[in-house]
Amino acid sequence: MTMGVECPKCGLLQLPGPTCTSCQAPLRSSPRQPPPPPEQRPPAGGPGPGLGTHPTHRLSFHGAGGSLLGIHIVNVLLTIVTLGVYYFWAKVRVRSYILSQTECAGDRFAYHGTGGELLLGFVKAVLLIGIPFLLLDLGIDLVARGPIAQAAGGFLSYVAILAFFAFATVGARRYRLSRTSWRGVRFSFRGRLLEFLRLFVGGSLLTTITVGLYYPFFDTRRHGFLVSHSYFGNQTFSFDGRGKDLFGRYLLTLLLLVPTLGMCWFWFLARKQRYFWAHTWFGAARFRSTVTGGRLLLLSAGNALLLILTLGFAWPWVVVRNARFACTYLTIEGPFDLTTVQQEAQAASTTGEGLAGILDAGFDIGL
Repeated sequence: MTMGVECPKCGLLQLPGPTCTSCQAPLRSSPRQPPPPPEQRPPAGGPGPGLGTHPTHRLSFHGAGGSLLGIHIVNVLLTIVTLGVYYFWAKVRVRSYILSQTECAGDRFAYHGTGGELLLGFVKAVLLIGIPFLLLDLGIDLVARGPIAQAAGGFLSYVAILAFFAFATVGARRYRLSRTSWRGVRFSFRGRLLEFLRLFVGGSLLTTITVGLYYPFFDTRRHGFLVSHSYFGNQTFSFDGRGKDLFGRYLLTLLLLVPTLGMCWFWFLARKQRYFWAHTWFGAARFRSTVTGGRLLLLSAGNALLLILTLGFAWPWVVVRNARFACTYLTIEGPFDLTTVQQEAQAASTTGEGLAGILDAGFDIGL
Protein backbone atom coordinates (compact mmCIF):
# COMPACT_ATOMS: atom_id res chain seq x y z
CA MET A 1 0.00 0.00 0.00
CA THR A 2 1.42 3.44 -1.00
CA MET A 3 1.87 5.80 1.96
CA GLY A 4 1.04 9.50 1.67
CA VAL A 5 3.56 12.30 2.14
CA GLU A 6 3.03 15.52 4.09
CA CYS A 7 3.83 18.96 2.65
CA PRO A 8 6.26 20.76 5.03
CA LYS A 9 4.67 24.12 4.16
CA CYS A 10 0.91 23.67 4.03
CA GLY A 11 0.64 20.29 5.80
CA LEU A 12 -1.48 18.70 3.06
CA LEU A 13 -1.23 14.87 2.92
CA GLN A 14 -1.06 13.64 -0.69
CA LEU A 15 0.46 11.08 -3.05
CA PRO A 16 4.26 11.07 -3.43
CA GLY A 17 5.63 13.56 -5.99
CA PRO A 18 8.30 16.21 -6.50
CA THR A 19 6.13 19.21 -5.48
CA CYS A 20 2.92 19.91 -3.53
CA THR A 21 -0.15 20.01 -5.73
CA SER A 22 -1.50 22.91 -3.66
CA CYS A 23 1.39 25.29 -2.87
CA GLN A 24 4.09 23.83 -5.24
CA ALA A 25 6.57 23.48 -2.32
CA PRO A 26 9.14 20.63 -2.55
CA LEU A 27 7.91 17.46 -0.85
CA ARG A 28 9.79 15.19 1.55
CA SER A 29 11.39 12.16 -0.02
CA SER A 30 10.30 9.81 2.77
CA PRO A 31 6.67 8.91 3.33
CA ARG A 32 4.89 9.85 6.51
CA GLN A 33 5.00 7.10 9.15
CA PRO A 34 1.81 6.10 10.95
CA PRO A 35 1.64 6.80 14.71
CA PRO A 36 2.58 3.96 17.07
CA PRO A 37 -0.22 1.93 18.59
CA PRO A 38 -1.42 3.07 22.02
CA GLU A 39 0.29 0.21 23.86
CA GLN A 40 3.71 1.36 22.54
CA ARG A 41 3.38 5.01 23.50
CA PRO A 42 5.15 6.20 26.66
CA PRO A 43 2.87 7.39 29.44
CA ALA A 44 2.33 11.07 30.08
CA GLY A 45 5.37 12.53 31.78
CA GLY A 46 7.61 9.71 30.57
CA PRO A 47 8.24 6.32 32.12
CA GLY A 48 10.10 5.94 35.38
CA PRO A 49 13.70 4.71 35.33
CA GLY A 50 13.82 1.11 34.28
CA LEU A 51 10.05 0.74 34.37
CA GLY A 52 9.21 0.94 30.68
CA THR A 53 5.55 1.63 30.02
CA HIS A 54 4.12 -0.52 32.80
CA PRO A 55 1.15 0.97 34.63
CA THR A 56 1.18 2.60 38.05
CA HIS A 57 -0.96 1.01 40.76
CA ARG A 58 -2.33 3.37 43.37
CA LEU A 59 -3.53 2.66 46.86
CA SER A 60 -6.75 4.21 48.09
CA PHE A 61 -8.63 4.33 51.37
CA HIS A 62 -12.42 4.40 51.42
CA GLY A 63 -13.11 4.57 55.16
CA ALA A 64 -14.85 7.43 56.95
CA GLY A 65 -14.50 8.81 60.45
CA GLY A 66 -18.22 8.52 61.08
CA SER A 67 -18.23 4.79 60.31
CA LEU A 68 -15.25 4.16 62.56
CA LEU A 69 -16.87 6.26 65.28
CA GLY A 70 -19.76 3.79 65.48
CA ILE A 71 -17.31 0.92 65.88
CA HIS A 72 -15.33 2.89 68.45
CA ILE A 73 -18.35 3.69 70.62
CA VAL A 74 -19.40 0.04 70.75
CA ASN A 75 -15.80 -0.97 71.52
CA VAL A 76 -15.53 1.48 74.41
CA LEU A 77 -18.85 0.45 75.95
CA LEU A 78 -18.12 -3.28 75.72
CA THR A 79 -14.58 -2.78 77.05
CA ILE A 80 -15.97 -0.96 80.10
CA VAL A 81 -18.70 -3.56 80.69
CA THR A 82 -16.22 -6.46 80.45
CA LEU A 83 -13.64 -4.68 82.66
CA GLY A 84 -11.18 -4.43 79.80
CA VAL A 85 -11.41 -7.97 78.44
CA TYR A 86 -13.15 -6.85 75.23
CA TYR A 87 -10.16 -4.61 74.41
CA PHE A 88 -8.59 -7.35 72.29
CA TRP A 89 -11.72 -7.85 70.21
CA ALA A 90 -11.95 -4.07 69.86
CA LYS A 91 -8.46 -4.00 68.33
CA VAL A 92 -9.48 -6.68 65.85
CA ARG A 93 -12.59 -4.77 64.79
CA VAL A 94 -10.57 -1.60 64.14
CA ARG A 95 -7.85 -3.46 62.20
CA SER A 96 -10.45 -5.31 60.14
CA TYR A 97 -12.19 -2.06 59.27
CA ILE A 98 -8.99 -0.25 58.27
CA LEU A 99 -7.72 -3.08 56.05
CA SER A 100 -11.14 -3.75 54.49
CA GLN A 101 -11.28 -0.10 53.43
CA THR A 102 -7.78 -0.12 51.90
CA GLU A 103 -7.64 -0.92 48.20
CA CYS A 104 -4.82 -1.70 45.79
CA ALA A 105 -5.29 -2.35 42.06
CA GLY A 106 -9.04 -2.75 42.49
CA ASP A 107 -8.98 -5.26 45.37
CA ARG A 108 -9.17 -4.67 49.11
CA PHE A 109 -7.14 -6.18 51.92
CA ALA A 110 -8.58 -8.42 54.62
CA TYR A 111 -7.65 -9.13 58.24
CA HIS A 112 -8.16 -12.59 59.70
CA GLY A 113 -7.03 -12.22 63.32
CA THR A 114 -9.35 -12.81 66.26
CA GLY A 115 -9.76 -11.27 69.68
CA GLY A 116 -9.18 -14.65 71.31
CA GLU A 117 -5.75 -14.89 69.65
CA LEU A 118 -4.76 -11.46 70.93
CA LEU A 119 -5.96 -12.24 74.45
CA LEU A 120 -4.03 -15.51 74.48
CA GLY A 121 -0.92 -13.76 73.16
CA PHE A 122 -1.17 -11.12 75.87
CA VAL A 123 -1.45 -13.71 78.64
CA LYS A 124 1.48 -15.72 77.25
CA ALA A 125 3.62 -12.59 76.95
CA VAL A 126 2.93 -11.61 80.56
CA LEU A 127 3.61 -15.10 81.95
CA LEU A 128 6.61 -16.04 79.80
CA ILE A 129 8.31 -12.68 79.38
CA GLY A 130 6.77 -9.90 81.44
CA ILE A 131 7.03 -11.55 84.87
CA PRO A 132 10.58 -12.93 84.32
CA PHE A 133 11.72 -9.46 83.26
CA LEU A 134 10.26 -7.87 86.39
CA LEU A 135 11.96 -10.51 88.55
CA LEU A 136 15.25 -9.94 86.74
CA ASP A 137 15.00 -6.20 87.22
CA LEU A 138 14.12 -6.64 90.90
CA GLY A 139 17.02 -9.10 91.39
CA ILE A 140 19.48 -6.67 89.84
CA ASP A 141 18.32 -3.90 92.19
CA LEU A 142 18.70 -6.15 95.21
CA VAL A 143 22.10 -7.58 94.29
CA ALA A 144 23.76 -4.50 92.84
CA ARG A 145 25.76 -2.64 95.48
CA GLY A 146 28.09 0.22 94.77
CA PRO A 147 28.37 2.44 91.67
CA ILE A 148 30.09 -0.17 89.46
CA ALA A 149 27.59 -2.91 90.26
CA GLN A 150 24.69 -0.52 89.76
CA ALA A 151 26.08 0.62 86.41
CA ALA A 152 26.49 -3.01 85.32
CA GLY A 153 22.98 -3.81 86.50
CA GLY A 154 21.58 -0.82 84.64
CA PHE A 155 23.38 -1.93 81.48
CA LEU A 156 21.95 -5.45 81.78
CA SER A 157 18.46 -4.06 82.27
CA TYR A 158 18.88 -1.85 79.20
CA VAL A 159 20.03 -4.80 77.07
CA ALA A 160 17.11 -6.88 78.36
CA ILE A 161 14.64 -4.14 77.40
CA LEU A 162 16.18 -3.96 73.92
CA ALA A 163 15.89 -7.73 73.58
CA PHE A 164 12.22 -7.61 74.54
CA PHE A 165 11.55 -4.83 72.01
CA ALA A 166 13.27 -6.91 69.32
CA PHE A 167 11.19 -9.95 70.22
CA ALA A 168 8.00 -7.88 70.20
CA THR A 169 8.81 -6.29 66.83
CA VAL A 170 9.48 -9.63 65.12
CA GLY A 171 6.59 -11.39 66.81
CA ALA A 172 4.06 -8.66 66.04
CA ARG A 173 5.13 -8.44 62.41
CA ARG A 174 5.03 -12.21 61.99
CA TYR A 175 1.53 -12.43 63.47
CA ARG A 176 -0.04 -9.43 61.74
CA LEU A 177 1.29 -10.29 58.29
CA SER A 178 0.13 -13.89 58.69
CA ARG A 179 -3.38 -12.59 59.40
CA THR A 180 -3.43 -10.17 56.45
CA SER A 181 -4.43 -11.13 52.91
CA TRP A 182 -4.98 -9.54 49.51
CA ARG A 183 -6.83 -11.30 46.70
CA GLY A 184 -7.11 -14.33 48.98
CA VAL A 185 -3.32 -14.72 49.39
CA ARG A 186 -1.74 -14.33 52.83
CA PHE A 187 1.33 -12.28 53.70
CA SER A 188 4.04 -13.69 55.98
CA PHE A 189 7.26 -12.80 57.73
CA ARG A 190 10.10 -15.33 57.84
CA GLY A 191 12.95 -13.51 59.51
CA ARG A 192 14.90 -15.31 62.25
CA LEU A 193 14.51 -13.87 65.75
CA LEU A 194 18.16 -14.37 66.78
CA GLU A 195 19.42 -12.62 63.65
CA PHE A 196 17.17 -9.63 64.25
CA LEU A 197 18.04 -9.69 67.96
CA ARG A 198 21.74 -9.25 67.18
CA LEU A 199 20.97 -6.50 64.67
CA PHE A 200 18.58 -4.64 66.97
CA VAL A 201 20.57 -4.83 70.21
CA GLY A 202 23.90 -4.11 68.48
CA GLY A 203 22.48 -1.22 66.47
CA SER A 204 20.78 0.31 69.51
CA LEU A 205 23.99 0.12 71.54
CA LEU A 206 26.04 1.66 68.72
CA THR A 207 23.47 4.44 68.36
CA THR A 208 23.74 5.15 72.09
CA ILE A 209 27.55 5.05 72.10
CA THR A 210 27.80 7.40 69.10
CA VAL A 211 25.29 9.82 70.65
CA GLY A 212 22.79 9.10 67.88
CA LEU A 213 25.13 9.38 64.89
CA TYR A 214 24.73 5.70 63.99
CA TYR A 215 20.94 6.04 63.84
CA PRO A 216 20.54 6.28 60.01
CA PHE A 217 22.63 3.14 59.50
CA PHE A 218 20.84 1.22 62.24
CA ASP A 219 17.35 2.29 61.14
CA THR A 220 18.06 1.39 57.51
CA ARG A 221 19.41 -2.06 58.47
CA ARG A 222 16.43 -2.68 60.76
CA HIS A 223 13.94 -1.63 58.09
CA GLY A 224 15.76 -3.65 55.44
CA PHE A 225 15.64 -6.80 57.56
CA LEU A 226 11.90 -6.49 58.16
CA VAL A 227 11.14 -5.82 54.49
CA SER A 228 13.46 -8.39 52.90
CA HIS A 229 12.02 -11.18 55.07
CA SER A 230 8.40 -10.27 54.28
CA TYR A 231 6.47 -12.33 51.73
CA PHE A 232 3.28 -12.15 49.73
CA GLY A 233 2.41 -15.77 49.15
CA ASN A 234 5.62 -17.44 48.01
CA GLN A 235 7.17 -14.22 46.64
CA THR A 236 9.45 -12.05 48.75
CA PHE A 237 9.89 -8.29 48.98
CA SER A 238 13.37 -6.83 48.65
CA PHE A 239 15.16 -3.74 49.94
CA ASP A 240 18.43 -2.27 48.69
CA GLY A 241 18.75 0.95 50.69
CA ARG A 242 21.95 2.08 52.47
CA GLY A 243 22.24 4.09 55.66
CA LYS A 244 25.01 6.28 54.29
CA ASP A 245 22.57 7.74 51.77
CA LEU A 246 20.59 9.29 54.64
CA PHE A 247 23.53 10.25 56.84
CA GLY A 248 24.17 13.68 55.31
CA ARG A 249 20.52 14.72 55.54
CA TYR A 250 20.42 13.38 59.11
CA LEU A 251 23.42 15.51 60.17
CA LEU A 252 21.83 18.60 58.61
CA THR A 253 18.60 17.84 60.48
CA LEU A 254 20.48 17.62 63.81
CA LEU A 255 22.10 21.00 63.16
CA LEU A 256 18.72 22.58 62.37
CA LEU A 257 16.74 21.04 65.23
CA VAL A 258 17.17 23.97 67.61
CA PRO A 259 16.82 26.83 65.07
CA THR A 260 13.63 25.26 63.64
CA LEU A 261 12.24 24.27 67.07
CA GLY A 262 12.36 20.63 65.97
CA MET A 263 10.08 21.06 62.95
CA CYS A 264 12.84 20.11 60.50
CA TRP A 265 12.48 16.54 61.82
CA PHE A 266 9.29 16.19 59.76
CA TRP A 267 11.28 16.89 56.60
CA PHE A 268 13.83 14.23 57.55
CA LEU A 269 11.05 11.72 58.25
CA ALA A 270 9.51 12.47 54.85
CA ARG A 271 12.89 12.11 53.15
CA LYS A 272 13.50 8.80 54.94
CA GLN A 273 10.04 7.53 54.02
CA ARG A 274 10.52 8.41 50.34
CA TYR A 275 13.95 6.76 50.35
CA PHE A 276 12.77 3.58 52.07
CA TRP A 277 9.84 3.13 49.69
CA ALA A 278 11.96 3.93 46.61
CA HIS A 279 14.32 1.10 47.56
CA THR A 280 11.56 -1.43 48.26
CA TRP A 281 10.69 -3.89 45.49
CA PHE A 282 8.28 -6.71 44.84
CA GLY A 283 9.70 -8.65 41.93
CA ALA A 284 10.30 -6.00 39.26
CA ALA A 285 7.75 -3.56 40.71
CA ARG A 286 9.04 -0.63 42.71
CA PHE A 287 7.24 1.34 45.41
CA ARG A 288 7.25 5.12 45.29
CA SER A 289 6.28 7.73 47.88
CA THR A 290 5.75 11.44 47.22
CA VAL A 291 5.17 12.54 50.81
CA THR A 292 6.77 15.83 51.90
CA GLY A 293 7.78 17.26 55.25
CA GLY A 294 5.18 20.01 55.01
CA ARG A 295 2.38 17.50 54.53
CA LEU A 296 3.61 15.39 57.45
CA LEU A 297 3.72 18.48 59.65
CA LEU A 298 0.19 19.51 58.67
CA LEU A 299 -1.09 15.98 59.31
CA SER A 300 0.47 15.80 62.78
CA ALA A 301 -0.62 19.32 63.72
CA GLY A 302 -4.14 18.69 62.48
CA ASN A 303 -4.40 15.41 64.38
CA ALA A 304 -3.14 17.00 67.60
CA LEU A 305 -5.57 19.89 67.23
CA LEU A 306 -8.50 17.54 66.63
CA LEU A 307 -7.70 15.46 69.69
CA ILE A 308 -7.19 18.48 71.94
CA LEU A 309 -10.31 20.36 70.86
CA THR A 310 -12.54 17.27 71.13
CA LEU A 311 -10.87 15.88 74.28
CA GLY A 312 -9.96 12.74 72.36
CA PHE A 313 -13.38 12.05 70.81
CA ALA A 314 -12.00 12.70 67.32
CA TRP A 315 -9.77 9.63 67.55
CA PRO A 316 -11.68 7.78 64.76
CA TRP A 317 -11.13 10.70 62.40
CA VAL A 318 -7.42 10.77 63.29
CA VAL A 319 -7.10 7.07 62.45
CA VAL A 320 -8.89 7.58 59.14
CA ARG A 321 -6.76 10.62 58.33
CA ASN A 322 -3.58 8.64 58.94
CA ALA A 323 -4.74 5.70 56.82
CA ARG A 324 -5.84 7.91 53.93
CA PHE A 325 -2.59 9.88 54.14
CA ALA A 326 -0.52 6.69 53.95
CA CYS A 327 -2.34 5.59 50.80
CA THR A 328 -2.48 8.97 49.06
CA TYR A 329 1.26 9.35 48.58
CA LEU A 330 2.19 5.73 47.86
CA THR A 331 2.18 4.00 44.46
CA ILE A 332 3.56 0.80 42.93
CA GLU A 333 5.30 1.23 39.59
CA GLY A 334 6.43 -1.39 37.12
CA PRO A 335 5.40 -4.92 36.11
CA PHE A 336 3.14 -6.26 38.82
CA ASP A 337 2.91 -9.90 37.77
CA LEU A 338 0.85 -11.99 40.19
CA THR A 339 0.58 -15.11 38.02
CA THR A 340 3.52 -16.75 39.81
CA VAL A 341 2.27 -15.93 43.31
CA GLN A 342 1.03 -18.98 45.18
CA GLN A 343 -0.50 -19.36 48.60
CA GLU A 344 2.13 -20.19 51.20
CA ALA A 345 0.67 -19.32 54.59
CA GLN A 346 2.94 -19.52 57.62
CA ALA A 347 2.11 -20.37 61.22
CA ALA A 348 2.66 -17.53 63.69
CA SER A 349 2.60 -17.35 67.49
CA THR A 350 0.68 -14.57 69.22
CA THR A 351 3.22 -14.12 72.04
CA GLY A 352 5.16 -11.43 70.21
CA GLU A 353 1.94 -9.63 69.35
CA GLY A 354 0.96 -9.70 73.02
CA LEU A 355 4.33 -8.29 74.05
CA ALA A 356 4.05 -5.62 71.34
CA GLY A 357 0.75 -4.57 72.87
CA ILE A 358 2.49 -4.13 76.23
CA LEU A 359 5.53 -2.29 74.86
CA ASP A 360 3.79 -0.58 71.90
CA ALA A 361 6.45 -2.02 69.57
CA GLY A 362 4.27 -3.00 66.64
CA PHE A 363 4.38 -1.60 63.11
CA ASP A 364 2.17 0.80 61.26
CA ILE A 365 0.79 0.61 57.74
CA GLY A 366 3.49 -0.36 55.40
CA LEU A 367 6.16 -3.04 55.09
